[in-house]
Amino acid sequence: MQAIFAKGNQRTVNKIVSLRKEALKDYQYRVATRLHAIILSIERHTSGDIASLLKVNRTNVSVWIHNWNEHGADGLLEGHRSGRRSGLNPEDKIRLGDIIESGPVAYGLNTGVWTSTIITQIIEEEFGIGFHPGHVRKLLKEIGFSVQRPTYKLVNADIRKKNKWIRYTYPNLKKTPKKKRR
Repeated sequence: MQAIFAKGNQRTVNKIVSLRKEALKDYQYRVATRLHAIILSIERHTSGDIASLLKVNRTNVSVWIHNWNEHGADGLLEGHRSGRRSGLNPEDKIRLGDIIESGPVAYGLNTGVWTSTIITQIIEEEFGIGFHPGHVRKLLKEIGFSVQRPTYKLVNADIRKKNKWIRYTYPNLKKTPKKKRR
């Protein structure tokens, strides 16, 4: 099989070195690695050698060289990672925000607080889309809401007994590290 090398000369290498320094300064380590691979390829290292030097997959190196030869430096830049499309369109997100702002009682629930599980059920009922409760938290953050976690407090607790427990009982319950032997 014929080895593929990146197109360029010493002047090109000098430009790539400055681009690599810029990428490192901007914390774009993946782009810097790709640029380093192109420098090595211009210096006539094979993709297998480059992969072992940079500790990356050999097929990735071949793709980077191809992208360099076709598109230049733009072919090595980070693209937008789109991921899976959201099941809710912007209008649905606005409608969900209105439901949440109105409160659970106004929606017809017996509780005074929203939970991610309840919101998951509402999304299923209103929009016909199933979400995991963990993802609902991300969705809420995206549309401008914050997740609030409850705190527990004993209403009828005796303050003196509580302080005594914190100062004397609890420290005696805690494990202490064993003494080191010489």
